[in-house]
Amino acid sequence: MELAEVVKSLETIEAKLKEFSDKATEEIKSIGKVSTDTNAALDALGVKQREFADEILQLKQRGLAGAEETKDDESMGAVFTKSDQYAAFASGQSQKARMEVKNTVTNPVGNTFSDRRPGIVAGAFRPLTLESLLPSLPTTSNAVDYVRENVFTNAAAEAAEGVARAESSITTTLVTEPVANIGHWIKISRQLASDNAALAAYINLRMTYGVDLRVENQIMAGDGVAPNMSGFTKAGNFTAHGYTDASLTSAGLLNNRFDLIGKMIGDCWAADYPADVVALNPTDWWTMRLAKDANNNYIMGDPASGLTPMLWGVPVVASNAVTADKVMVASLANAATMYNREGVMIELSESDSDNFTKKLVTILAERRTMLAVERPAAVRYGDLTPA
Repeated sequence: MELAEVVKSLETIEAKLKEFSDKATEEIKSIGKVSTDTNAALDALGVKQREFADEILQLKQRGLAGAEETKDDESMGAVFTKSDQYAAFASGQSQKARMEVKNTVTNPVGNTFSDRRPGIVAGAFRPLTLESLLPSLPTTSNAVDYVRENVFTNAAAEAAEGVARAESSITTTLVTEPVANIGHWIKISRQLASDNAALAAYINLRMTYGVDLRVENQIMAGDGVAPNMSGFTKAGNFTAHGYTDASLTSAGLLNNRFDLIGKMIGDCWAADYPADVVALNPTDWWTMRLAKDANNNYIMGDPASGLTPMLWGVPVVASNAVTADKVMVASLANAATMYNREGVMIELSESDSDNFTKKLVTILAERRTMLAVERPAAVRYGDLTPA
């Protein structure tokens, strides 16, 4: 329907509301109460009035956004606000709205006010990279069991005909890792919840990002103590690089970051786990990137070269999930697997705490996932500047 048609229909509804309201007043005077038929009619007209008011708001918002948009908004927040669950929540037919969305951080939708600039000026957003480098599998349980190989003794050898073949051995450990629940919530006004664009912005900009940011940190630093995930730096999930200043010097190397990382990459290859990532804190990475030789030339090349961050041919991930002055070199394709029980779940409720009386809505974002480090030998970790 066009805006003019909706407005006209709304005016008709309001006229009928006045008519039945006057009728209810007369019934109270004459019989001391409002009749059942009149009360039902008032309720039905009230519902229609809210529906038309919501439609006017949506038409106005589409009109404001139409000049800037060239295609339908398929972001996470927009899909959520178009769902049947949200429609039932917005119309008052349900106290909750729930829908599962995939683990993706999308662009903001924006919040439109009549006297303010559209959009929300966002804070800092960290690129989330570690999870994208890991193999990922679904799980339908609250825990994952897997068998970790400890030692494989390969005795395979040539043998003459009629002679017994050599016996090899493998020792293993059964590991059980619980699926972690990672989530947070925020309260907003009921009026804001009725504004689809603003609600989408809240979901896109902060709620899902906050969950995935915590997952990124847990992938690296989760200590495995419930309810934490078991991350790469948990004892037993990595192999210490084991280098000291003295050991590097005795090998004819300088105790500098380039030599250390080169040795760690070589150790991964020697263990038959070719390294595919070097993970550093951004401060440490840029200290290395800006290093110069005796002639004041940048060791890692001209700043204008625009090269992909790499060391010794291995891609570098600079992330604040890595502690400063620490380094991880790993074959992530072999080392670990992410198991996802649920993607980011978005829930809304008016029945939380005193929301009803304060006209507030609680938005909850939660995800269930875990990291299984199956091969600690494929992960080398330790101090970036060993003593």
